Amino acid sequence: MIVFVPIVEGQGEVQAVPNLLYRIAQSVRQDAIIRVNPPIRVKASSFLRDPGYFERQIALAGAKAAQSHGVVLILLDCEDDCPAIIGPDLLQKAQALRSDVGFVVCLAYREYESWFITAARSLQGCAGLSADLQPPTDPEQIRGAKEWLSRQMPYPYDPIIHQLDLTRAFDLQEAQANRSFRRLLHKIRMILAP
Repeated sequence: MIVFVPIVEGQGEVQAVPNLLYRIAQSVRQDAIIRVNPPIRVKASSFLRDPGYFERQIALAGAKAAQSHGVVLILLDCEDDCPAIIGPDLLQKAQALRSDVGFVVCLAYREYESWFITAARSLQGCAGLSADLQPPTDPEQIRGAKEWLSRQMPYPYDPIIHQLDLTRAFDLQEAQANRSFRRLLHKIRMILAP
């Protein structure tokens, strides 16, 4: 059994990320058994820019992971920053603090909701989304994925209300057209590979 200790930033991710990890695990191996600890919610700006705050959160997650020989998953929105620059830096800093624990860093390019936009066809009719919903031409370039989703719904998108439902429904294969989601899948597959 693999134990994941997620670090996330949004309240919606606290609910959605465990479901996402279970879905990914089942897509990798039907017999995969994982446990996901309740995610640790952080303030992304402090996590990225305040060394003391970062150290405290890594210490907490590292202690939880060490108890069960687990893996810490750092899953944050990257907004306009480059995941290829921030991700390796976060990984190096985390490993320097807790070399006894495995870490996976995945930064959603722009926002977690960008993955929903990429897999929009699979969300047709879900949570009030249009029955003929189509992804935009270049979903990864959408700045304001939550706002894009809101424009496709009869009421504003709210991560606390909608993120878990959309996480349960979006097609993992379709979402692989998004580079940051494809990287997450690859990293989780590497952990779960027999």
